[in-house]
Order: sequence, then C-alpha cells, then structure tokens
Amino acid sequence: MDTTRALLRTAGVVVGAGVTGVAYAGLVERTWFALRRVAVPVLPPDSSPVRVLQVSDLHLTPGQRTKVEWVRSLARLRPDFVVNSGDNLAHPRAVTPLLEAMDPLLALPGAFVLGSNDYFAPVPKNPARYLTKNYALAPKTRGDLPTGELVAGLEAGGWTDLDNVRSVVTMGEHRVELVGVDDPHVDFDDYDAVAGPARDDVSLTMGLVHAPYQRVLDAMTADGASLVLAGHTHGGQLAVPFHGALVTNCDLDTGRAKGVSRWWPGAGTAGRRGRVLPSSQAPADAAWLHVSAGLGTSPYAPVRFACRPEATLLTLLPRDPDRPA
Repeated sequence: MDTTRALLRTAGVVVGAGVTGVAYAGLVERTWFALRRVAVPVLPPDSSPVRVLQVSDLHLTPGQRTKVEWVRSLARLRPDFVVNSGDNLAHPRAVTPLLEAMDPLLALPGAFVLGSNDYFAPVPKNPARYLTKNYALAPKTRGDLPTGELVAGLEAGGWTDLDNVRSVVTMGEHRVELVGVDDPHVDFDDYDAVAGPARDDVSLTMGLVHAPYQRVLDAMTADGASLVLAGHTHGGQLAVPFHGALVTNCDLDTGRAKGVSRWWPGAGTAGRRGRVLPSSQAPADAAWLHVSAGLGTSPYAPVRFACRPEATLLTLLPRDPDRPA
C-alpha cells in the first residue's frame, strides 16, 4: 500500500511538472521577447563600427498585439541597417499587422529575404514529428498567403528584396555587398544567379538566407562572404536546459541552432551531433555565421522552452589587422 501511494505521488509530481512546463512554454516564454546583442569583427581595420538589427520568424497572426508593439519598439535602437530574414506570416490576413510592426523600422535602410511561411500557410502537424527528421520536410501544397502584398509593402518602405539578388548598400560609413537567396527549405534558392567572388571595393560582403542549409552557407563563404545571417531554426524552439537545441529543421547541426559561430566550406562535417569547433580552431579566414532564434512559432505549436523569442542587434567591428580579409 505504501509503495502504491508513493508511486501515485511520484506520478502526480511528474504530471504536475509536465502541466506546469507546458503552461510556462505556451503562456510565458513564447511572448517573453528578448533583445540579444552580439559583436563580430568583420570590417576593415581601424574603420567605424556598424550596427545591424536582425528580425526573423515573426510567424504573425492577426491579434498578436504584444509582438507587434515589441517589434515597433526596436526602432528606438536606431541601427544603421535592418535585416529581415523571413517567415513573417502565419495567416492570410497577417500582412497588415506585419507592416504595422515594421513601419518604424522601414524608416531605416534595410533588406529582406522570404521564408517558406511567407509563401505557404501553416498546417496542423503531429507534435511528435518535431523530434524526427520528417519535421524538416518542406510543405507540399501551396497555401493562401499574400506574398506579393508582403513584398510590395517592404519594398515601398525602401528595403531591398534579396531573394536570389546581389546588391550594394550603405551601412553607416561603409559600402556593403549583400548576397541573398530565396528560401532553401523549399528549394527556391538559386545561388547560381548571384554567384561570384566578393567585391574588393566594399567594406564587407554579407550573405542573407532564411534557412541555413549547408549548401548555401558553403557557397556564400567559398565566394568570400565574411558574415552570413539566417533564421528558420527557432533556436530549436524546445531546448533542453544546459544542453540546447534538439533539432534545427534543416541540415545545420544543433550546436549552431542559434547565435554566432564560425563557418567555412565543409564546416558541417566538423559540427556533427551538435559539436562545433571553437572559434580558435576555425580556419583563419572562416566567416561568421549568425542564426537568429526568431520571434514567433507556428500557430499549431505555440510554445517555446529554454529558448526565448529574440531579435538581435549585431555590432560589426573592425577585424584584427592580422586576420585575413
């Protein structure tokens, strides 16, 4: 009898902890937005720093006022440039609130690429698939998302559409070459359309992609991009404390699911099972990769755990004079 009572108490504690965890992940953390600040040394020696704000993966639906107002508040940072790395929408009527959220940021110079959820409406999925390789499969049916309206709204604000486009922009006192591709997660990327060596008359060549698939990261860094920005992974969305992400929803290793790391052609073979080489062991000319954990979730999986939604303010600093360009 005592053993039965003990087992029942233990089961009650486990169930209670599970319910508390789900409530926290769904009601607290998914709207506990954070601004992360990182610095990367990618500019010419002795030059002026540049501040780049990256927003990603809003997955916006009508009525998400807290998220809209928080994104609007980021304009107070007055960055030199804004990058939107895709997956803005999660509902056919989300363009209007999305442009409202972006409106103060559209007063600043910026660029964007699209993600699969800017084309395809989200669909219900078995939550258990999240921990399987099948979760990373791209959608097979076209949704009802107004992609053209989204693109027109962002371009009307003066931002550059970098979907399979190469362009030169101004960031602070610097001319910066941007190389972007459409979303590799749905095979919309066409790197051949933008391939070529990094220009030598700019301060920096920077890549932009929604889903950080290795084929694109390898191509961009082989061509000389010193910095690549991406989103898509949600930082794993459901992470294990003191361990990190369990999945990335692409072929990137879990050790790079969010934050800054080094990347070079073939780096994926050095990051299996979440093991990432320390920066000190990366090749001297390795690029910097930043993957944003993003700000949203699918409306069919509205939880985050040990992985707060985020935007990132990147400060681009002069590199060491002894580091290869």
